[in-house]
Amino acid sequence: MKQFFAFVEKEFFHIWRDKRTLFILLGIPITQIIIFGFALTNEVKNSQIAILDLSKDVASTQLIQQISASRYFDYTTKLSSYTEVEPAFKKGKIKMVWVIPQQFAGDMQHGNKTQIQLICDGSDPNVASTLANYASAVVRDYQSAVNQQQKLPYRIETEVRMMYNPELKGAYSFVPGVMALILMLTCAMMTSIAIVKEKEMGTMEIILVSPLKPFGVVIAKAVPYMILSMVNVTSILLLSVFVLDVPIRGNLALLISEGLLFTITSLALGLLISSVTNSQQVAMLISLLGLFLPTTVFSGYMFPIENMPMPLQILSNIVPAKWFYFIVKTIMIKGLGFSFVWKETLILAGMTIIFFVVSIKKFKTRLE
Repeated sequence: MKQFFAFVEKEFFHIWRDKRTLFILLGIPITQIIIFGFALTNEVKNSQIAILDLSKDVASTQLIQQISASRYFDYTTKLSSYTEVEPAFKKGKIKMVWVIPQQFAGDMQHGNKTQIQLICDGSDPNVASTLANYASAVVRDYQSAVNQQQKLPYRIETEVRMMYNPELKGAYSFVPGVMALILMLTCAMMTSIAIVKEKEMGTMEIILVSPLKPFGVVIAKAVPYMILSMVNVTSILLLSVFVLDVPIRGNLALLISEGLLFTITSLALGLLISSVTNSQQVAMLISLLGLFLPTTVFSGYMFPIENMPMPLQILSNIVPAKWFYFIVKTIMIKGLGFSFVWKETLILAGMTIIFFVVSIKKFKTRLE
């Protein structure tokens, strides 16, 4: 028995000296529970909205105050006419527009009923439906408060209109998100073992004596995966249109170009992982833990980013899938052009350059 406990003690010492194993056993569970506890929620809070108040009377002012007091809505934009509604959605800054009709108070006083229009961004159907339900609850609370002071009850009806996705098809949100997830995992995971595989197989010496410079080696490793990934992009778009009935409303060439850019970004990230690791197992582990979870949680297609605490919102900015998801949804679902996605495109391009530069630097260091 004494020998058994001696072996147990020895194993504890091995684990304690191996900092990477210790981090996997203790650090990753703590990190995951913190991230999942704050990020994984279907509740929608602090969604930015716009209000078009055509009435501008005491009743509409009271309703706006009640809307502003709700923790579900963040009143950020004031509109003055219907013509400003669609441009407000195109900017991608708001999720909903409240339209308060003319003679809002007069209709209630003379007809005992009125109607409020709720215009939602249907490109994310789950969020749109949730916000519509929250808005209806706010209207009911306001109606109840007003009716307590009246002999005849007022009735306020809500008319819901979904922009870009009137039928609230889940595929409209599912397709851009899955496209980002598939490309990130397949590109980065496959290329993450490209260079380290040469090290394990002992063929790195052949590469060392070849006339090709490190830059050429890194690019050569990425090209085959880039071509295969573009086949994936094409198949995803074909299945989306002809099987899932998701239309491509924007420019197809622009969409494919953005897909190519994101593919290159993912390949560069995979090559970076391959350059800094020494075994295929470590590379695959980093690819799975370091890319799958952030892509799923922080891309925005499963869990609204605005619900997360500010540190996690800031952290989401370094996840390439977040920007690609926004680009695909803007072009494919909303039908908008490059002028609405140029910032996100520049961010992906900048990430790609950084990943490639660091990959080449690390590759050269290991060759010397």
